[in-house]
Amino acid sequence: MKILVVDDEARIREVIRTYAEFEGNEVVEAPDGIRAVEICKEEDFDVIVMDIMMPRLDGFSAYKEIRKDKNIPVLMLSARSEEYDKLFGFEIGIDDYVVKPFSPKELMARLNVIVKRRSHVNENRQLKYDGLSIDLDGREVYVNDKPVDMTPKEFDLLVFLAENESIALSRDKLLNKVWGYDFYGDDRTVDTHIKMLRNSLGEYRNYIVTVRGVGYKFVAESDN
Repeated sequence: MKILVVDDEARIREVIRTYAEFEGNEVVEAPDGIRAVEICKEEDFDVIVMDIMMPRLDGFSAYKEIRKDKNIPVLMLSARSEEYDKLFGFEIGIDDYVVKPFSPKELMARLNVIVKRRSHVNENRQLKYDGLSIDLDGREVYVNDKPVDMTPKEFDLLVFLAENESIALSRDKLLNKVWGYDFYGDDRTVDTHIKMLRNSLGEYRNYIVTVRGVGYKFVAESDN
C-alpha cells in the first residue's frame, strides 16, 4: 500500500517509514499539514498517518482540507490521550487514533486493517428497510431517497448492525468487528458513534435498538 506519513518530528516519520517499507509498502513523507494537503492534490494514497499537533496547519484541519478533494482513510497520531481529541476526530471521519508513544508493529496492523476494510466492498448490493437504503458499493446511505452525510465509521457501524439484523451485539464485539481488531478503546467510543448514527438516520433512528446490559441491535420498524 502507499502511505503518506505526516509529522513534524523526523524521528517519528523515520520509524514509520522503516517498518512500512520493511513490509513492502511505499511511503511518502510530509513535515506539516500544509505540505500534506499539497501532496494529496498531486498523488493518491491508500492511507494517511498524520500527527494532530503540528506547526502551520494541525492534523484535523489538514484532514478536512484533504477530504474536500479525496476520500483517503486517515489514522491520527497524538501525544495526548484526551477523549475530546478522539471523539472530535471520529466525528469528522477519521478511521483510527493512536497515542504516542506507539508500537510500530501495532500501527502497521491497524493500517492494514483500515485499507483491507476499505477495499472489501460488496458490489451491486443494497440493503433496504422501508425508506432507509444502504448502498454497499457506493458507501452511501439514503433516507427517503435523500443522501445522508455520514462519516466512514458511522457507515461501517450501520452496515455491520444491519447485516446482523435482530442480533444483540455487545460493545466489545462492535469494537472488534467495526474497528477491525481488538480496539483499545472503551464503551464510550461505541456509545458516541451510536448517538451520531441515530442522529444521521433521522426518523429511522429507532432502528438502532439499545439492548440493556449488552449493547445494540438493528431492528427495522416492521420487525419491532
